[in-house]
Amino acid sequence: MSLKRESRKAAFMISAVAEQYQLHPQTLRLYEREGLLKPSRSDGNTRLYTAEDLERLEVILKLTRDLGVNLAGVEIILNMREKMAEMQRQIEAFVSSLNTEMSQRTRAGASMSQPSNSLIPVIQVRRPKKTL
Repeated sequence: MSLKRESRKAAFMISAVAEQYQLHPQTLRLYEREGLLKPSRSDGNTRLYTAEDLERLEVILKLTRDLGVNLAGVEIILNMREKMAEMQRQIEAFVSSLNTEMSQRTRAGASMSQPSNSLIPVIQVRRPKKTL
């Protein structure tokens, strides 16, 4: 994200964040060195924490303080959460495109024959009429 975009959002300096979460500023610097937090920087190179950074910090603190997870474990968990969120976005995009295709076919009054580029094959089973 560019600093210009970040500057439009509320941002907090390291001292305010450390005080709010009862942390030493050095702990926040450690989290940044470990790649767990990535605050933006001002023109004067001051760390600026956005609401998204604070949400991520809260997850880190929950894992470390409440669940006893070490920083290596926190990194793995955060990476897994990001991958799961990306997979969720992909699933939602797939379902959306599937819904679009199905609604287009319904509107077009698609025939029973199945085109070869269909996302989901539809098989129509014809049952013979029973005679008594």
